[in-house]
Amino acid sequence: MTTPRSAAELFSLEGRTAIVTGASAGLGARFAVVLAQAGATVFAAARRIDRLKELAGTDARIHPVACDVSVEADRTRLAETALSGTGRIDVLVNNAATSGETRAADESPEAFGDVLGLNLTAPFHLARLTAEAPVPAGAPAGGRSIINVSSILGLVSAAPLGGASYSASKAGLIGLTRELAGQWGREGTRVNALAPGWFRTEMTADLFADERSSNWVERNTLLRRGGDGHELDGALLFLASDASSYCTGHVLTVDGGWTAR
Repeated sequence: MTTPRSAAELFSLEGRTAIVTGASAGLGARFAVVLAQAGATVFAAARRIDRLKELAGTDARIHPVACDVSVEADRTRLAETALSGTGRIDVLVNNAATSGETRAADESPEAFGDVLGLNLTAPFHLARLTAEAPVPAGAPAGGRSIINVSSILGLVSAAPLGGASYSASKAGLIGLTRELAGQWGREGTRVNALAPGWFRTEMTADLFADERSSNWVERNTLLRRGGDGHELDGALLFLASDASSYCTGHVLTVDGGWTAR
């Protein structure tokens, strides 16, 4: 049995170490900031080190790590950097992703495989590296937390937008989440997925800049608007912290009601 704690203690990440991939822009940058504000030491990883350094300049708890997560050696080095820095990995946010082609007819098998390599294989490897890291003394009651950032496109079709490889990778990430949760639950490692809907980010800038597609998002979302990045803060903190200590194998959808239609 666990001892009840205050709400502030449940959501605190003081003394913990987090890794966030794809942290140079968009939701990833926001995720790194939120985890740091909650008290975590955050290793923010991406290819664009200049942007990571700018992000790190906003909070001393954020540490930039140049990393191409499509490269196995870079993934291993990222985990080793976190372990050498603090001796622990408590939270992993598998956020890095690429979109691929929108039309299946335009996507070659090789390009399809490249998208799956970045969006699915890399998160699997990083999850393994996290789960296999030594468990330090005083580990959190809720255990390690691995958060795979999926998408509503892993749950439903959004044709004519979306894409075959992207949707397949995000659906695969949900399946991976449930399987790893089943395999690692006894060890105290929790694995959950976060499935955002249409949020205003660098990746969706063209979508929201176009009146026709922006209206399409609003028309098909129950709240009649796209999401703002900060509206994922609570969901992220819930999954990262002890507030979700009895939650694993779950897909937390934050989409303004898109999938409830």
